Amino acid sequence: MQYADIVIAALGVLAVAWIADLLSGKRGYFAALLVAGVGAVCGWFLPIRVFANTTMDSWQWVIWALGGAVFSLVAYYLFRNKR
Repeated sequence: MQYADIVIAALGVLAVAWIADLLSGKRGYFAALLVAGVGAVCGWFLPIRVFANTTMDSWQWVIWALGGAVFSLVAYYLFRNKR
């Protein structure tokens, strides 16, 4: 169970993208997954490298990563080009 936090973060990003795709309609799961994945990487980067308040040994970065995924999906659906 050494990498359980990484697996949970990845499954969380998949679930957040799936929920966002269900709520949004016709944009597609791949677009939501791409945006959520990039947001999760940014959310991981902030507490680990920028703020330096946690390490990969704790579970705090998982919450930051999922928060980054949610934030990026909200921004994506809020500011996307509507044709």
